[in-house]
Amino acid sequence: MPPLCGLGLYEVPVIVDGPGMIPRSGMASLTSILGRPTVLRLSLILGLAFSHSGVVAAEEQAAGRSMGINTHFMDTAVSPRSDLFQYANGRWLKDTPIPADRAMYGIDAITQEKTEAQLKVLVEGLAQRGDLSSGTDKAKIALMYRNFMDEAAIERAGLKPIAPLLIQIDQLKSHHDLATLFAKLSQAGVGTPFDFGVMQDEKHADRYSIHLSQSELSLPDREYYLDKKDKRFKAFRQDFVQYAAGQLNRLGVLHPTFAAQQILAFETGLAKIQWDRVENRDPQKTYNPRSFKALKKMAPNIAWGDLFKEESFPADPGELIIAQPSYLIKLNGVIQKTPLSVWKTWLRWQVLRAYAPMLDKDIAHRQFAFESGELRGVPEQKPRWKRALALIEATMGEGLGHLYVDAYFPPTSKEKIQNVVDHLIHAYGESIDHLDWLSPETKQEARKKLSHINAKLGYPNTWRDYSALTFEENNVVGNFARAMAFESARNSAKLGQVVDRDEWMMTPQTVNAYYNPTLNEIVFPAAQLQAPYFDEKADDAANYGNIGFIIGHELSHAFDDQGAQFDEIGNLRDWWNKEDHAAFSKKTAAIVAQYNAVEPLPKVFVNGELTLGENIADNAGLTIAWKAYQASLEGKPAPVINGMTGAQRFYVSYAQSWMGKLREADLLRLLKTDPHAPMEVRTNMAVRNQDAYHEAFGTQPGDLLWLAPDQRVRLW
Repeated sequence: MPPLCGLGLYEVPVIVDGPGMIPRSGMASLTSILGRPTVLRLSLILGLAFSHSGVVAAEEQAAGRSMGINTHFMDTAVSPRSDLFQYANGRWLKDTPIPADRAMYGIDAITQEKTEAQLKVLVEGLAQRGDLSSGTDKAKIALMYRNFMDEAAIERAGLKPIAPLLIQIDQLKSHHDLATLFAKLSQAGVGTPFDFGVMQDEKHADRYSIHLSQSELSLPDREYYLDKKDKRFKAFRQDFVQYAAGQLNRLGVLHPTFAAQQILAFETGLAKIQWDRVENRDPQKTYNPRSFKALKKMAPNIAWGDLFKEESFPADPGELIIAQPSYLIKLNGVIQKTPLSVWKTWLRWQVLRAYAPMLDKDIAHRQFAFESGELRGVPEQKPRWKRALALIEATMGEGLGHLYVDAYFPPTSKEKIQNVVDHLIHAYGESIDHLDWLSPETKQEARKKLSHINAKLGYPNTWRDYSALTFEENNVVGNFARAMAFESARNSAKLGQVVDRDEWMMTPQTVNAYYNPTLNEIVFPAAQLQAPYFDEKADDAANYGNIGFIIGHELSHAFDDQGAQFDEIGNLRDWWNKEDHAAFSKKTAAIVAQYNAVEPLPKVFVNGELTLGENIADNAGLTIAWKAYQASLEGKPAPVINGMTGAQRFYVSYAQSWMGKLREADLLRLLKTDPHAPMEVRTNMAVRNQDAYHEAFGTQPGDLLWLAPDQRVRLW
């Protein structure tokens, strides 16, 4: 499956898996939200509600509008020609520590915290009411919140709530029965060696197909298992064994350290046969249609008929899409060669990983200490009320979103942002028309695709129906399992149905945005559409440098190295001629080389191939936002405010939209796993390719951010 492309969200709960990963149910696993990182984070847009910050000085007003950037965050001792990120954010970076419960902190987190506080008021209000009709969304949300907040009851329950899942594993009698067990566990939100689900067919955008893919591992990336040179990865592996042994000991597993070593050895074997993240970025390479008969021939040791029966799929579901065929073929051998005792140990471990956040403090804290503490450098767990909200997000995300929209996102907000989107799309079209490296024929195709982009703003047209989802009092684990089964059934039922182009892959309360190539859509949840992303009281330069860039970034994903392979209705189809392909490849190769040269940690460089799509979207999106801002001036000069020109405010606003910092352990993880470069890199590298930036600040040869005009990459 092609990834949903966004801006780089690291700590906000997300509901999709990443390149080459098949989302089991359309939502993140609970553990990804309550304590451990997700497979992929979609797009973090950094921003602060300046109109609420209390620190915008009175002199930053012009014509009744705020300057829109925060001069208190700036370090003017730093030259914007040497480091725009530090110039725009340096004082904040020096003065602001990362909170103990976070791996990273910035404008994004502040906005998220504002949204969480709003949700807390809504949900706690429901939890205290005694007049809610049983079975309504509000009643279910209230019940889930109350039950998770009842720590005493959860402590008393211990590990009893996961006993039904463990019993299913204990009853495993043969390798043939693994397939059925995989299906049952997957329906409960438990990881298996491969992911499967119903998704839109990349080359037939009007239908759904079953997709199969390699699954995530316990450590963040295959390199954590396979890198034998870096001492940090060796330490992670050693500590993983200790962590897993402690969890297995609670289950009463004999010789828990030996069992943990078996898990590490098993997952190391899986890591060796998995595709890496760069390979998984290629939508053509990961699109491999096979018949059901061919699938059974590829991996005969997996009882596909039993698995599909358990999933209520047809006996012969027709053509399936396999993301990594070589992984599946090699996994076939692993299935039979791995002793049942090891399979049972590993699957018990998967149950613990999936459900640890809902169990007692000992289990939950041990998971947090390693998966968030050691792997990400976070010293303190999030407050319980935030974890309770995350549980609701994972089980009834749109139900929670409906409450949020009713309270905080009036219809007028949707109308106003639509006008901004229209301006950015117009600017993009004008830019396509004036490209000097694209043929008229390809320009026409690009224009057609642009005209078909669907902008989803704020919230879905139709809210998800949770009436068939039942919850029980004082049964957090059971309720989560039922929610996962509900979503699994909803997903499976799509097979054979008309593609739902109104479906959302994020909830309205998510501080995030994305582009989906198979639907050719840009999506901006309500929580994203607040100040300073879009602040009516702010100067236009600030708004275009922030929300304008964000919209331009998402639009540009339609034309990045992945998105450009999909046509106007979402089909994976080549609409380029040979010469244009060559010109585009030359430009993207230059982008790769630029970012490959950046070394955020000693001997750890940005992976230009992995981050290419996001880097293209940053560079192109910023260009389009600048052009849209220029058009908005209607030929008039931009006002000078506090000694800053409109161009300077535009680029400082852009830099402040990325204001943030993160812990070193999490930086290492992101450099190995994330398709987004670090925030400082994204800020400084994108502006180096912008002619208007160099003109705005008067850069010269010798300045650290100087890039000669003939070396600047100009895309869209």
